[in-house]
Amino acid sequence: MIIKNVELETVCGITSKLPENQRPEVAFAGKSNVGKSSMINALVNRKALARTSGQPGKTQTVNFYNVNQELYLVDLPGYGFAKISQTEKEKWGRMIENYLHSSRQLRAVFLLVDIRHEPGANDKTMYDWICYQGYEPVIIATKLDKIKRSQIQKQIKLIREGLGTKPETLIIPFSAETKQGREELWQVIEDSCSLA
Repeated sequence: MIIKNVELETVCGITSKLPENQRPEVAFAGKSNVGKSSMINALVNRKALARTSGQPGKTQTVNFYNVNQELYLVDLPGYGFAKISQTEKEKWGRMIENYLHSSRQLRAVFLLVDIRHEPGANDKTMYDWICYQGYEPVIIATKLDKIKRSQIQKQIKLIREGLGTKPETLIIPFSAETKQGREELWQVIEDSCSLA
């Protein structure tokens, strides 16, 4: 994918009505500190399109990034961050649920997990829940540059077991630093959106 232009087009809060986009959408879910914003920036070759922060839980909205007027990357609120109240967490959960239920253009859902750690209970819940909504999530194992090459297969096995994925579930090791995994990820996105 050659990125000609990309912009943050729509930001939806808890009470906002979701846009009725005419172009295909792919959505990204993941824990607050998993590196979702960094991954989106790496994907579109921009340094600060999606706001990254040392303080997890920054994404509290559903953000629609329009890429080349061809498709939308949809950044869902991060989950599992301890410093927000239970009511806030429930609101975010409803926002994500509402989006997964009502988007007519959603073609694929990606779940980000940190390759260094076994998936937590929140990740497992999110994985099961995305499956329950009728989607087959593609797993993006972030922070690949933080582990040795020799550990990759072991960590991927740990992620498979921790999430209880189907044997055919795709797991893409990804590094926002080195951009490793970027081409493969774009291929999956383009295939899902049937972009030639």
